[in-house]
Amino acid sequence: MEVAANCSLRVKRPLLDPRFEGYKLSLEPLPCYQLELDAAVAEVKLRDDQYTLEHMHAFGMYNYLHCDSWYQDSVYYIDTLGRIMNLTVMLDTALGKPREVFRLPTDLTACDNRLCASIHFSSSTWVTLSDGTGRLYVIGTGERGNSASEKWEIMFNEELGDPFIIIHSISLLNAEEHSIATLLLRIEKEELDMKGSGFYVSLEWVTISKKNKDNKKYEIIKHDILRGKSVPHYAAIEPDGNGLMIVSYKSFTFVQAGQDLEENMDEDISEKIKEPLYYWQQTEDDLTVTIRLPEDSTKEDIQIQFLPDHINIVLKDHQFLEGKLYSSIDHESSTWIIKESNSLEISLIKKNEGLTWPELVIGDKQGELIRDSAQCAAIAERLVHLTSEELVNLGSNQYLFSVIVDPKEMPCFCLRHDVDALLWQPHSSKQDDMWEHIATFNALGYVQASKRDKKFFACAPDYSYAALCECLRRVFIYRQPAPMSTVLYNRKEGRQVGQVAKQQVASLETNDPILGFQATNERLFVLTTKNLFLIKVNTEN
Repeated sequence: MEVAANCSLRVKRPLLDPRFEGYKLSLEPLPCYQLELDAAVAEVKLRDDQYTLEHMHAFGMYNYLHCDSWYQDSVYYIDTLGRIMNLTVMLDTALGKPREVFRLPTDLTACDNRLCASIHFSSSTWVTLSDGTGRLYVIGTGERGNSASEKWEIMFNEELGDPFIIIHSISLLNAEEHSIATLLLRIEKEELDMKGSGFYVSLEWVTISKKNKDNKKYEIIKHDILRGKSVPHYAAIEPDGNGLMIVSYKSFTFVQAGQDLEENMDEDISEKIKEPLYYWQQTEDDLTVTIRLPEDSTKEDIQIQFLPDHINIVLKDHQFLEGKLYSSIDHESSTWIIKESNSLEISLIKKNEGLTWPELVIGDKQGELIRDSAQCAAIAERLVHLTSEELVNLGSNQYLFSVIVDPKEMPCFCLRHDVDALLWQPHSSKQDDMWEHIATFNALGYVQASKRDKKFFACAPDYSYAALCECLRRVFIYRQPAPMSTVLYNRKEGRQVGQVAKQQVASLETNDPILGFQATNERLFVLTTKNLFLIKVNTEN
């Protein structure tokens, strides 16, 4: 995988409003409707062995409410009876009960290490489904919502190992075959990880296909695996099925790419992943290098030579690391110690305080830099575009949320840009303009930072409003600026104010935690354990 040239996110200046004056709190009530569920949502709480931040990001903050972007105001959830339940809203004042469209054939409670069941709408007639036990279903649905043609039928059903969740899928149809490409996420134990969390994140890009000319069943024709050390904020398959786009703090690398399954069945994937020889950290004043020692190592087995711009490490008479340091050190103050965890810790004192080292030893790629939380916040997110051949790194700002504006395109993602929140539409076919700035939510980057208890973030596909909810009860809505019916003046500047952006707050009548949150152009859907709430935000003209 080669590193390609850096690309940038090009902001469209006409979409920014430098004179935005903030949101005005509106006490105008929002119509809110409540539906009681026949059976509780199939929530899966984190187990004791799922204790890392990555487990919390992937599974603890999972959105149990799924929006079918191919059809207007249609949402789905999975209940404890294994039923896929759907609510499609036409008229708020005549709401029906959620209806069962499919029932999982397996007993969800029988699997001790299961994850939450997940669903993704690949097209207007295809769905991918995971029961949370490690089994993947591909389902032909017919035209959903059309009672004459809708029929959920399993077309593919296979056990794929450890439990996973589905994060994206697409349907690919040409003259010769029909394929479903899906992206699965697992968090797996890494026994050799002595420095990190002890887990790694696995993304599996699975393609299931059937030739049109024969009546054979659907089968897996490609299985690519990527690994990384952080749960991606965003991951999606390109519409042509030729690449992935991932927003993640830490990069992902292919460990099994573009090979037929038959060639990979007998291979041990773990052999393909090369562990770092050492880990290192830095502050403004010093650097810390950590090396895992062979068992039964003593201080007599270790020889370290510190020079002003050079280091030489010998372990048990074998050269471990030797070379020119990136910058000068105070070699007389540098020290080393054997820690209780059978690791060697080396402290190097920087001569040039405040200088950030991009590498420890010039030209050496065998180590891994571990960044502390302060540095992580400063560096923010990295946006990577992945295919089997290239990796593009893009400097970026804080990731906020994703939304499907056009189901035929990749999901959009929203990033903080200064105080604003900017919405970006990926276009994999436009190499010179891969990310298009399509909308701005004024000052929302700044506003959302104050909401410490926020759980889910969303916006309307037509960008008319953005919304976030807390873990319990409260929902905040931020509307785009709209013309005022009365004349207002800015006293400081002595000018007339033509537009005002409203903020509204809705408080749900429940003490149950919010499990799901979805926004459409007209409504917000909020799911709790036992209820589904509808908040009417916009009235269609």
